[in-house]
Formats: sequence, structure tokens, C-alpha cells
Amino acid sequence: MNIKSRLILMNFMQFFIWGAWLLTIGAYWFQNKNWSGAQFGAIFSTMGIASIFMPTITGILSDRFINAEKLYGIMHLLGACTLCALPMVKDPTTFFWVMLLNMAFYMPTLSLSITVAYSALKSQNIDVVKDYPPIRTWGTVGFIVALWAVSLTHNETSANQFYIAAAVAATLGIYSFSLPKCPPLLNKAAATTKTFAHSLGLNAFALFKSPRFAIFFAFSLLLGAALQLTNAYGDTYLHDFAKMPAFKDTVAVKYPAIIMSISQISETLFILAIPFFLRKFGIKYVMLFSMIAWVLRFGLFAFGDPADGLWMIVLSCIVYGMAFDFFNISGSLFVETQAAPEIRGSAQGLFMMMVNGFGAFFGSNVSGWLIDKYFILGNGEKDWHGIWLSFAGYALVIAIIFPFVFRYKHNAALKFAIEHA
Repeated sequence: MNIKSRLILMNFMQFFIWGAWLLTIGAYWFQNKNWSGAQFGAIFSTMGIASIFMPTITGILSDRFINAEKLYGIMHLLGACTLCALPMVKDPTTFFWVMLLNMAFYMPTLSLSITVAYSALKSQNIDVVKDYPPIRTWGTVGFIVALWAVSLTHNETSANQFYIAAAVAATLGIYSFSLPKCPPLLNKAAATTKTFAHSLGLNAFALFKSPRFAIFFAFSLLLGAALQLTNAYGDTYLHDFAKMPAFKDTVAVKYPAIIMSISQISETLFILAIPFFLRKFGIKYVMLFSMIAWVLRFGLFAFGDPADGLWMIVLSCIVYGMAFDFFNISGSLFVETQAAPEIRGSAQGLFMMMVNGFGAFFGSNVSGWLIDKYFILGNGEKDWHGIWLSFAGYALVIAIIFPFVFRYKHNAALKFAIEHA
């Protein structure tokens, strides 16, 4: 098997692990546990907490002490153990700590997988810019296959979703040790020439002194929160229609994860449209389109249903591709073109920290509290219409404010890079 095929398999399993439970854990939680929405929000915030500190720690370890592919494998093997432990937990507090431990093992593998892939491709003189994106696309395919596998086996509300993810995590952990070696590149002598803050990537925080970067990172946090809202509640929303006789036998209620997987399919397609939109409108307006797409994502959910309104749910899933890709990709390009070359890596890490770290923590906790306080009906059911409209209002406020406070002009260097990609 050539190196590209091996990296495709790695990426497929990497995101299969996440897809097996990320969108369906809400259905498992609310269908099987008599625990609150605020507690579920705390569970989902573990992703953000882990993203704040773990990638930095594993980055230091792989830079100085241990091969990246070995560390990658160890993290997945430990993650498999915690996934197996989750179904055994009997109280929400313990569930929180076990999930936090699982996320501490999983989240850094996202960046480690890139490090391993880049190192393997460069070792064989393969063009990373040209050949890595098609390899990474198979990660999204893995996520979709996991959703379909869990849904078609009727495990969306079952603890089996964690066992499925654990089995693949253990397989990937073992497989990782066979990947090309990716040894530490920063020897001790070189390490001593850097300050402690530089080693930790803290020098990138100086970007907050720039009003433009400070505003950009603030909106990154707010959009990261929006992403957590759809991940946490989308599948659960469709499951709740099963309590209504008019909808319980519809395809969307029987296989909600398959319906939600349209979002990931859309994501792969909108990636292809990004170069055109960036050339035509520039980064600022592409990011604005993302925010408008979030308004549509939530608004369509508010008025859709699994029967006559299924088209709105499907359209919401299609719109997700624009909502997710347009901000994340254009945002990373903004960082790449605007940050100084010596801190671009740290700046990209800071961008991810704001989106997947602080944004995820903020979105998970605040949404859980708001739903418990304002959107629980007298019969104990959730007011999904109100929930999604409030989320849509949140995204609309962000979209209205953004173009007035974010000052940026499409520069020639970026346009040249896009046209010659």
C-alpha cells in the first residue's frame, strides 16, 4: 500500500471515531439519562476545554521528546479505553470527567494527524499543498460512514456507539505505529534558544494587540459557539419528533443521523466552491456569507419537520456546508496572509483555540443553561421552535455587527495565491 493510501486510511479512521458519537451523543443522553440540559452542555464543553491546552502539550512532546506517530497511536489507544468506560458511568459528574479525559486524548490527534501526514508526504518528496487536501477529504467520508453505520444499526440512542468508536480508535492506535517515522525535530540545543513563551506558542497572543486580529478572534469564538449548537442538538431535535404520532414513522425520525450526514456531504462540496467565492468577494464577505448561512441553518430547523417540512431540514443541512467551510477556511487564510511568518503556526493554533476551545466551551455551557431556563415546556419537552429561533437570532446579530467592525480589504497577495492554487 503506497503512502497516500495509508494516510487515507488514517484520516478515514480518525474522523470515523468522532462521527460515531459526536452528533448522536445527545440522543443517547436525553433518551437514556434523567439528567439536565445544563449538564449535557457541560459534557459537550469538554471538547472546548481539551482544545485549549492539550494540543499545545502534545505539540511540545512531539517537537522534543517522542515521535509524532507514536504519540498519535498512544493517544488513540488511551482514547479507546475512555470510550469503553463511558457506558459504565452512572452519574453526570463522573460522565463529565471521563468525557473530558476522552477529549484530552482525542482533540490533539487532530493536529498530530496533520503533522504525521505532512512528514510522511515530505519524506517522499510529495507536494503537500497539492496532495494532502484530497487525502483529508476521506476524513469527512469517514465521519459520514460512521453516522450511517450508527444509524442503520439503530445505535443512535445506544451505548454501542461508544464501543464502535472505541474499536476503531484501538485499531487506529495500533495501526499508527506502522506509519513512517516522524521524529522530534527540535533538539535540546535549539530548544534552549527559544523563550518558554515562544515554545508554548504564547507569542501569538501578541496578535490581540491588533484591533483587526482582536475582532477576528472574537468573532471566531462566537462562530465556534454556533458550531457547537448544531453539533450538540441537531440529532436530538430529530429524535424528539418520535414522540409525535404524526412523525414517528418518517424516515428522518427513524434515521436522523443519516439526515444529519447531509451536512458533512455538503461540507465536502462547498470546499470546492471556496476558491471561486474568495476570488469574487474576498475573505471578509465570504466570512459574512458563513454567518448568514448560520442564520438559515437554525431558522430552517425552527420551521421544519420530518414530514411536509422535511425539505427545510434537508436545506438546513445543505446550508451547513457553507456555514462551516466559509468561515473556517477563509479564517485560516486570513491568519496565514496577515500574521508574521515566524508566528503563523502559533497563530493558526490560536485560531483553532478560539473556535474549538473557547467557542466550544462558551456555546455548550450557555446553550445548556438557556434551554433549561427558558425553553422547557410544562410537560417537560423542549420548545425546539423557540430554541432554534433564538439560535438564529444569535447568528443574525453576529452577521449584522461583523461587516461594520471588521476592517479588511482583499489583498493582491491572497488573490494571487488563490488563482494559482
